[in-house]
Amino acid sequence: MSYLKIAEDLAARIKSGEYQPGQQLPSYNELATLYSVHFSTITRAIGVLRLQGVVIGVPGRGVFVPEE
Repeated sequence: MSYLKIAEDLAARIKSGEYQPGQQLPSYNELATLYSVHFSTITRAIGVLRLQGVVIGVPGRGVFVPEE
């Protein structure tokens, strides 16, 4: 699965409410296992979502869905 498809899927999950505002996404390792891809693929997918403003990174804490 490509990083763009993963980014689309995560964005859809956020939009559907599976991941709520303020909620932390699973770790990169957990996402890599979930999507059966390498860690670097998840890094690229999360990077796309961060550029789009769909998620925010909090240093030392993780990646979160922004509050509304």
